[in-house]
Amino acid sequence: MAAGYAELLRTRHAARLLAGTLVGRLPNATAHIAIVLFTRAEGGSYTLAGALAAVYGLATAVGQPLLGRTVDLFGQPRVQLPAAVVSALGMALLALIGTDSLPVAFGAVAVAGLFTPPLEGGLRALWPSVLKREDRVHAAYALDAVAQEIMFTVGPLLVTLLVSLWSPGAALLVINAIGVLGALSVVVSEPSRAWRSAPREAHWLGALRSPGLLALLGSFFFVGVALGSITVAGVAYADDHGNESVYGWLMAALGLGALIGGVVYGARQWAGAPERRLTAIVALLALGYLPLMLTPDVVVMTLLAAVAGVFLAPAIACAFIVVDRHAPSGTVTEAFSWLVTTFGVGAALGTAAAGPAVELGGTAVSFAVAGAGGVSALLVLMATQPVLAAPAHRGGEKNSSENDRNGAVEPGFRAGHQA
Repeated sequence: MAAGYAELLRTRHAARLLAGTLVGRLPNATAHIAIVLFTRAEGGSYTLAGALAAVYGLATAVGQPLLGRTVDLFGQPRVQLPAAVVSALGMALLALIGTDSLPVAFGAVAVAGLFTPPLEGGLRALWPSVLKREDRVHAAYALDAVAQEIMFTVGPLLVTLLVSLWSPGAALLVINAIGVLGALSVVVSEPSRAWRSAPREAHWLGALRSPGLLALLGSFFFVGVALGSITVAGVAYADDHGNESVYGWLMAALGLGALIGGVVYGARQWAGAPERRLTAIVALLALGYLPLMLTPDVVVMTLLAAVAGVFLAPAIACAFIVVDRHAPSGTVTEAFSWLVTTFGVGAALGTAAAGPAVELGGTAVSFAVAGAGGVSALLVLMATQPVLAAPAHRGGEKNSSENDRNGAVEPGFRAGHQA
């Protein structure tokens, strides 16, 4: 299992692109906690901190698909690095000006979110030209999903370390400077500079004109709802048991489950249509969320959280494959960015819904939001099987590069091509 991932990472450029993308995404992965800590240190209320974080999240949701479409049109270096610099400058403005001027503070986080570079979608567009074979790209999708779990665990810890060593303002500056370096590492690489999107049909809807992609986005909106609600429900559960550390255990168990599931999923090749496989995985994901409503003792609840996380990374990895199969020609980066946006908006709604659920019905009802989200995600996939069964195109645009002519790339498989 580990040997397969090690072989994949030994492929030229692979480790650098994965590491650079993860480092470049650190500002986005840590923005919410960094904004909250900074606002509180400036004397702002939790309401103000939440509002600033929400504006950042909404701006990111708007910016990702727009920047993704721009990448498809103009290439990665012309978009990714300038966007990373502008986003970092927005956060730097917040760190230097503070929250005394609310219009400036809100404008700064809006700029930072809007220009967050679509590195996540960009990496997935690069994998086919770097790894050549479809099975290796699918393994890379799984490794990518696993690496995200690590990043979203390590990132907040890094922020808190920087806050304790210096200050919340310094944490904002350092994290975003690191993010720019990560983006720089990606865009100066040979695959990023050479990559060009396949020819695209001019259409104002872009990637969203694909019915299959819309079906997938609808499903993963509800997966986001489930995951977002768990973050609030976990806090309520910890409060019920009078121990704040319980929340950390639950989130760690959820992440560990996802890590294990992603590693196992990516270690083997899977037969059959990925759309049907995704439906089965999401069914198991929904099934894992439902027992959380029982809210048993801490030990059992921690085990249930780990089980609930097992199928998250496989679902995300399989969704990447489905996106590639259904994205219209020339829209692959935009399509992946829409998945990021939809998932994030769903998570925000789940977080918002779980709070009233706790107040109205208690902790069990807040976990029921997660169960309802998982079931809804499954129902969307089941209801849209006819459109999911008909990919918009062959799963990536084939080009006439030397590798294609020599058979190094499987026929009919390419999400982008070398210039």
